Amino acid sequence: MQERKKLESAIEQDRQLEALISDIDTLIELGNEGEDVSADLEREIAKLRKLTDELETEMLLSGENDHRSAIMTIHPGAGGTESQDWAEMLLRMYLRWAERHKFEAIVTDRQEGEGAGIKSATVEINGENAYGLLQSEIGVHRLVRISPFDANARRHTSFASVFVIPQVDDDIQIEIRPEDLRVDVFRASGAGGQHVNRTESAVRFTHIPTGIVVQCQNERSQHKNRASALKQLKARLYEYEMEKRRAEERKLEESKADINFGSQIRSYVLAPYRLVKDLRTRLAIGDVDRVLDGDIDDLIHAYLVWKKTGKTFGDSRDDESE
Repeated sequence: MQERKKLESAIEQDRQLEALISDIDTLIELGNEGEDVSADLEREIAKLRKLTDELETEMLLSGENDHRSAIMTIHPGAGGTESQDWAEMLLRMYLRWAERHKFEAIVTDRQEGEGAGIKSATVEINGENAYGLLQSEIGVHRLVRISPFDANARRHTSFASVFVIPQVDDDIQIEIRPEDLRVDVFRASGAGGQHVNRTESAVRFTHIPTGIVVQCQNERSQHKNRASALKQLKARLYEYEMEKRRAEERKLEESKADINFGSQIRSYVLAPYRLVKDLRTRLAIGDVDRVLDGDIDDLIHAYLVWKKTGKTFGDSRDDESE
């Protein structure tokens, strides 16, 4: 069924492409005959550019794990309520993005902040190419704004980190020995209803050899929380091994720019001006509200082009104009 859905999507994209090119050809003919079709032509070309960007994005997803679903974790930086509120804003942005793409997004763990925001959140995002798309978000995100928590209305800078790993399919064998695993059960915190909060349904796994810790508390059933936590642990262990390989590869090409967890990748400025700027690709977007509402596809596409070719946003547009 997954393969069929993928093929149906490819066929539909091909049909849309043919229809747009045909419409543009027709408008050009009408324009040559003297009719004013500039507004319609501009609109159809914008649609064509959007569709070709989507197709190019899919072509750029050629990594070993790009097709997989993803597990995302978000943590605020230093700064208390300011950073915790920013982390919650990012969480909403990614949930809205997943909704736009019809991905299934499940918040498996959410630690509420003190007064506002979140101390951490873990989200499973299930869908074709979710990891390949969201790997562009790994790193530190910076927010500049007039603080709603400052009585003097001063400008504050907040940081939050995002980490994304691919979900591991059942056909990939990850061995977890019982003696290497410590299991803790506890009562869930925060929203969830009386049953969730009164019973020890939340589960925390600690993998002793690596020190990796995962937990899940969103389900009413301890059994379901165990299953979800185990899936997260397998994904984290898989990513742990993959990261060791990548570290060895990076030693061979240290001169090549790369993004590691902990690097500042993007700035979101709400005051004194409004701008989102990706520091890797140089893509800048003035409509900050649209981005924070989950419309981050332009940022993702620019990152994938930069990762594949090394070209920044300005470089790629210059090539097109030539």
